[in-house]
Amino acid sequence: MPKDLQNLIRQFLEYLEIEKGRLTNTIENYKFYLNRFLKWAQITKPEQITQELVRNYRLWLNRQTDSTGSPLKKNTQNYHLIALRAFLKYLAKQDVSTLAPEKIELAKMPERQIEFLEGSDLEHFLEAPFKIEQPEILQLRDKAILETLFSTGLRVSELAGLKKGDINLNKEEFTVRGKGAKLRIVFLSNQSKYWLKKYLDSRKDMSAYLFTNHDKAGTKRNKNKDDKGLTPRSVQRIVQKCAKIAGITKKITPHVLRHSFATDLLQNGADIRSVQTMLGHSSITTTQIYTHITDKQLREVYKNFHGRKRRGE
Repeated sequence: MPKDLQNLIRQFLEYLEIEKGRLTNTIENYKFYLNRFLKWAQITKPEQITQELVRNYRLWLNRQTDSTGSPLKKNTQNYHLIALRAFLKYLAKQDVSTLAPEKIELAKMPERQIEFLEGSDLEHFLEAPFKIEQPEILQLRDKAILETLFSTGLRVSELAGLKKGDINLNKEEFTVRGKGAKLRIVFLSNQSKYWLKKYLDSRKDMSAYLFTNHDKAGTKRNKNKDDKGLTPRSVQRIVQKCAKIAGITKKITPHVLRHSFATDLLQNGADIRSVQTMLGHSSITTTQIYTHITDKQLREVYKNFHGRKRRGE
């Protein structure tokens, strides 16, 4: 095996594609981050990657600015380090002498504030498609999209990639392929099943995709058998339009509905491990952004059960 870093990086990216089944975008991102590291470090051999080199690299990243002139965000800095750490893990598996991957520590992130919908905001949002002046087929499609996102917690890319054959409306669950090509089960609520059926029953097109365009351009693509269904960006525009119609001023994205799905589960008593599985998170650390919900439940437990005798209850 060639020991120069350029060749090792190429082999690592091929490993991600073939063995790990990573998405093309993920591989391109890793390629960008690793090439950026090589360009900065001016090294050619893996044994030249040292803890001191990485420390200086972190300093350099921390002093960089983005396209707007703002300091590089901590999560962006971490993406660079995560790519480098994954590369070092690969080298360790190949018995290539270099820095141990566990020597790379990520920058501490500020506590993340997540946005979610609940109560009347959620209800108004889910009803918004019928308040938009558009053909009935689009109203039904958009309603089915919103209900499916809230029912399943799907990522927008996962939703956009669904085909009609992926869904069996006689069952309350289906399998989706998520990040890293991992399969997981997601569940449909009665509401989402109802609106999906209404939408599918009203369709006359031949597209294989669960959610598709219904304009003239979309019809032409269907005839050419080149329809790709709605893009994630199209779904995002639908969500934003419905939020505006519902009178919601904060920014609403498909991911906010994913947050709303997880928040709703936790508020109703689901444990965080189950939510982790349903969201398709590989690490419980990712799911712990929802601890604000469990913390709130703990506060209620504390108020209800602590010091009751002293209060004379």
